[in-house]
Amino acid sequence: MKTGLYLLQVVAGMIFLPAISQAQHTMLRFENQFSGWGTIGFNDPVGYQLGGRFIPTLHLADSLSNSRIIDAELSVNAFGNALFTGNHYDDGDAVLKPYRLWLRYATPRFELRIGLQKINFGSATVLRPLMWFDKIDYRDPLQLTDGVYGFLGRYYFQNNANIWFWVLYGNDESRGWDAVPTQKHIPEFGGRFQLPLGKGETAFSYHHREAVFDFPADSISGISQIQYPENKIGVDGKWDVGIGLWFEGVIKHNGLNSTIIPEWETFFNLGADYTFPLGSGLTATAEYFRYSSRDELAEKGLHNNFTAVAANYPLGIMNSITGMVYYNWDLEEWYRIINLQRKYDYWSFYLMLFWNPDRFAIYNASQDRNLFSGKGMQLMAVVNF
Repeated sequence: MKTGLYLLQVVAGMIFLPAISQAQHTMLRFENQFSGWGTIGFNDPVGYQLGGRFIPTLHLADSLSNSRIIDAELSVNAFGNALFTGNHYDDGDAVLKPYRLWLRYATPRFELRIGLQKINFGSATVLRPLMWFDKIDYRDPLQLTDGVYGFLGRYYFQNNANIWFWVLYGNDESRGWDAVPTQKHIPEFGGRFQLPLGKGETAFSYHHREAVFDFPADSISGISQIQYPENKIGVDGKWDVGIGLWFEGVIKHNGLNSTIIPEWETFFNLGADYTFPLGSGLTATAEYFRYSSRDELAEKGLHNNFTAVAANYPLGIMNSITGMVYYNWDLEEWYRIINLQRKYDYWSFYLMLFWNPDRFAIYNASQDRNLFSGKGMQLMAVVNF
């Protein structure tokens, strides 16, 4: 399998190299990451998961002149897992799919990138209203997320302001806080304007997509149409005033006549972080997050309120400990996780202990979050080479 993936890297290089044939000093770099893990859920009976993931990555870059570059990245995500309950095998999965596949042209003030790429932005760190195009989980030590197929352009002004614009196409999965997937064959589009403000910056974002149910509309009562337009407007800001302060807010309109999908949804985050001068330095992060849904923007609707607190403390050069606590004020539920980390030049080891509700009320769009449901522990080993 490893040999086959290296051959895939070579083939990818043969595809990309003609696109940069004008360059005179092409640089190629290979990076590989392998991770393996075992998870135990202390249920009755005890549940287990064993899994592994291999992400080989090929980077290509060259300078067309002193101020212009063209570069590319290709990587694949090969992973598999097996689930057990007690002594019985329940289920398993094995997937090989593209992880990144993009080509970029860049100058000091302008860049264009096309292909399968990661697009993320915003000021929040734990519970992010602007998690529009990714599924990055703050608790994941590798910060992995699938990309989106599209075209991204960015222009940087002299005063450090910048403007983004994007067109996405060919994406048919739920992302971030999406309740339903995207219509694959209809383009999505949007943009972002970010500008400096005092000791920080603020930004305004917009995105439009056509959402679609992945089941027949008449199979569930309360749904009269299978496809509907969705528009999101976001505003965020972040400042350093001795402590780090930030906020994010999103208003989403669903153009659907339905009793199960609200017409309006709002997301709000207020957060702060600070490094206390204790020992090697204790970094603490706190956020308040509120989600609400309603049929009329001005009316009072359903809501969920969360508080998240995270702290990280280095235990010498190679070790550190991170603790995270979430609390759902409406359901009165606690989410807890402790992560012990040990890092070498190439190897990293993580021991995670968690105590959470059996069903999550956060990260509802991701199918992987049940790994940390209930009580349990996970051991992960990662090697980069």
